[in-house]
Amino acid sequence: MAELDSTIHQPVRLQILSSLIALNAGEKVDFTYLRKVLNVTDGNLGAHLTKLENLGYIEVDKTFVARKPRTFINATDKGRDAFDKYITVLKQIIEGENR
Repeated sequence: MAELDSTIHQPVRLQILSSLIALNAGEKVDFTYLRKVLNVTDGNLGAHLTKLENLGYIEVDKTFVARKPRTFINATDKGRDAFDKYITVLKQIIEGENR
């Protein structure tokens, strides 16, 4: 049986990816919105986003909107694939325990 992706398995990162995967491919979410939904601090969210970005699971786009800095995040194809594999392994674990 395949192993769970330890990067995704961390609770906050699992919540981040779950939130992003719920969007259509290419859709982005604002950093502030994500922080409020997950109820985490700026620093905590930033650290987890950096980890996911370094693995290529998400893209972070820093830009200006009305002269104010804004950060937008979206799941990459690699991140979506990794999440799908994670869910598949979870299902295998559940099915194995029920036999």
